This record gives sequence, C-alpha cells and structure tokens, in this order.
Amino acid sequence: MEPPLLFTPGPTWVRPEVLAEMSRPAIRHRGAEAQALIGEVAKLFGRILGSSQQILLSTSSATGLMEAAVRNCVRRRCLCLSCGAFGKRWMEIVESCGKTAIGLEVEWGKAIRPEAVAEALERGDVDAVTLVHNETSTGVANPLREISAVVGRYPDVLLLVDVVSSLGGMPVAVDELGTDVCLASVQKALALPAGFSLCSVSEAALQRSRSMAEKGFYFDFVRMQEAARKSQSLTTPSTAHLFAIRKQLQFLFSEGLDVRHRRHRRMAQRVREWAGARMELFAETGFESDTVTCIRTTGGIDATEFCGALESEGFRIAPGYGKLKKRTFRIGHMGDHSLQAVDSLLEAADRILAGKKGNAS
Repeated sequence: MEPPLLFTPGPTWVRPEVLAEMSRPAIRHRGAEAQALIGEVAKLFGRILGSSQQILLSTSSATGLMEAAVRNCVRRRCLCLSCGAFGKRWMEIVESCGKTAIGLEVEWGKAIRPEAVAEALERGDVDAVTLVHNETSTGVANPLREISAVVGRYPDVLLLVDVVSSLGGMPVAVDELGTDVCLASVQKALALPAGFSLCSVSEAALQRSRSMAEKGFYFDFVRMQEAARKSQSLTTPSTAHLFAIRKQLQFLFSEGLDVRHRRHRRMAQRVREWAGARMELFAETGFESDTVTCIRTTGGIDATEFCGALESEGFRIAPGYGKLKKRTFRIGHMGDHSLQAVDSLLEAADRILAGKKGNAS
C-alpha cells in the first residue's frame, strides 16, 4: 500500500529524486569532494536566507542550534517572545542553560506585537531576544520585519530567530533585517528528510561567542566558523543529507524563490478559505502563516478522529500541538506540494465532513 501523502507541518513530502541522492556512496568528509559539496550547499542556503553572513551547517535538529544560539549569545538575561509551543521552547532552553529568561508571552493564536517588544526592552536589562518567525503549533506568522526594527534600536541586544517552518516558503531577509542568528531545519518548507539544520551567524554574534565561557564544544560558533571558512564541518557531517540538500536546492532555485513563495501563499489562501467556510481559523486575522494552517474544529468534531479519517483517505495531517490537540488540527501546505494536491486533500476532507453530517441526520 502507498503511504499517506504527508501534509503535516513537517516533515513533509520529499521528491523521490532527492531521496535517491541519499543512497550515493559515502565519501570522505575531509576530502576535496566533501569540501566542494559543503561550500556549494552553504552558498545556496545563504541565498535563501538573504545573508552574506557565515552559514553554519549542523547534523542535528534545529533545537540543537537553538541551544547553540543561547550558549553562544546569551550572557545573562534573554527576552523570550512566545505565542506558542516553540516560543516556549526557547524559554526552556534559556533556563536549562543557566540563564534568566524574561518571558513576553501572548495568548496562543495571537501574534507578538512590536510595541510590546519595545516596552519590554525599555524595562529590561537583556542581552538577547529570541523569536519564532512562524509558530508551527498555532499557524501564526509573527511580524518579523517590525520586531527586527525594534530590536535594532539596541545595538548590544542580539536577535536570535527561528525560521524553521518559514524558510523556503516565506521570505526571510537576514542581512536586510539585521538578524544575528537565523536558524532552521530542513524537513519543512525546504522539503528534505529530517536530521539536518543550518544557521547564519553575524559578526556581532561571533564576537559575543568569543567572550563566552562554558559554551561546550559541539555547538561552539567560533569553532564551527573556523571549519566553515575552509568549507568543512567541525565534526563528521551527514554527507548523505548534503547530497540530498544540494539536489533539492537546485530544484528550488530552478522554480525561483519568489515563485516558490507565491505558490505557498496561494496554497495557504486556499486552505484558509476552506477552513473559514467550514470551521474556524485559529490564528489571528492578518497574521496567518503561509506554510501551516491551524484549524479549530466546530460542531462537535473531534480533531484527532478527523485526522484519522483523513489518513484513511490517503492524506496525513497533524492534530493540534500540546494543549490544542483535541480541538484543533494542522495542515502543512509547504515544500513541493502543489495547489492541485491541496485541492485533493480538501476534497477528501469534504467527503469526511459530508459523511458525518449524514450520520448525524
């Protein structure tokens, strides 16, 4: 039997040609072939990020680089902006690293307002700010540009941004916005197998890292940068991932980054129109994500049961995250999915809803 088509908010469907790249013969990770591969992949990632900064590659999840950002860039106190589960994760990481997390939390489904960030920075003595650009748990896209402008008024405060579920599906402009650490994993809108992540690191972040003690070895930005300058990795990388990443990024740029962003916007609009006519959108109006939509069920529909019924139709979506599990579900319209595939998913969802109405009558 064919596995269900993945419309979860990551991981998502991966092209067979990209998966095939992972079966290439292993290469020596310190050899010339690996150096050329690492250099090419880093350059392509820089283009997607809109960054001329140093690009660091990591055979880890993005959570590893979140911890790296804290260990390298937070001296004492960090303002953690949170509107969902992954903003909350930043706070937990800061505290687990022995630093003080100052939480600016809003109700799940709402977006972080730049005015609130400005007030918090005026009140607090902090040396870094963490932000999730696109909150995967709620389908909220925070106003990255406006928040970046606020943080930019404080030269000694570093901005650490998670673009895990936006990179490759929504615009990210690291240099233009002055982001100090911008990190992502590859299994969401970049449409690659999970297990690899990347980040850009500004000179200010590297300077901060040089002054930090007890930051560990594996995620030391200074050590990682020294290796990256030679188109190498600090430790043994997954060369299988690197082969797949190069292939996928070639596909991405053949489509065109602007075209890709517009495709994601159209898929998101289609899902939002469908959801608004049948249930309720969870994200605040005007701050909806273009890669994942969180939908609140109505009419007594159990979100977990609905996800199971849709899987029997050949489509896998995700129930709500954490405390939202029973009353919401999430559709990931990201990566290499098409508008036609989204329509097929929504048609299957309508068949399930029609069946429930029939049973109720």
